[in-house]
Amino acid sequence: MADPRDGLPTGGSLLDGVAAFRATAAERLEAFSHTTVPDSPGMRRAGVVVCVVEHGGVPCVLLIKRAYRGRNAGQWGFPGGRVDPGETPEQAALRELHEELGLRAAPGEVLGRLDDFPAASGFAITPVVVAPADPGPLRPSPDEVHSVHPVPLRRVAADDTPHWLPQPDGGRLLQMRLGEGRLVHPPTGAMLWQFREVVLLGRRVRVSDFVQPDWTRT
Repeated sequence: MADPRDGLPTGGSLLDGVAAFRATAAERLEAFSHTTVPDSPGMRRAGVVVCVVEHGGVPCVLLIKRAYRGRNAGQWGFPGGRVDPGETPEQAALRELHEELGLRAAPGEVLGRLDDFPAASGFAITPVVVAPADPGPLRPSPDEVHSVHPVPLRRVAADDTPHWLPQPDGGRLLQMRLGEGRLVHPPTGAMLWQFREVVLLGRRVRVSDFVQPDWTRT
C-alpha cells in the first residue's frame, strides 16, 4: 500500500526509526559489492560520513554547508575530508566527523560503505555509512562548517527528490532537491543518490560516471 505523500510503502520502519535503519542498512550494505578507485599518479583520497541520527523524532542524514573559505567554500557536503598518511578512508571519515561536527562514531558502528566516487577535483571519495548509538551533541566547527542540515530519510527517499537536467552534450545532471534552497549536485548529490537507492530503497546502482558541475573541479 503506497503512502500518497511520497510514494513509499506505509509502515516503512527503515525510514521511521534509527534502530530499524541500522539493521536494514547493515544487511543491504553487506550484500552490496562496493567499488574502489585504484591508485593513480596525482590522485588523492578522502573519506566522508553518511551519518544517520535522530532529529525531531525522525531519522535524518546530516548534510553540511561548508564554511565560506578554503576548499569547496559554501558547497553542500557530508562531514569528511582528506585521508592522512597511515589512515584508511574509514578512519579519516570518522575523525573528520568528530573534528567538523563534534560527533563520535566507533569503528564498530560503521554499517558499510558505498562506491568510491572519482571527483573532478582529483579526489577519490569513500562514503562510509554510520548510525552511531551515542554520537553526543552537535558542536560544529566554525572554521569548517557554515551550517548543519538534518534531512529526514523520507525526504531523501521521496519520488520527487531526484531531478535530472539535460545537458548540451546529451548527458544529464543530477539535482537532489531536498527543500527550498537545498539543491545538492554531484559529487555529494551522487553519493546521496546512491545511499538513497542502495540503502533506503534496496536497489543496486553505480554513480561513478555522473556529470559533475564545473564549479566542483576546484
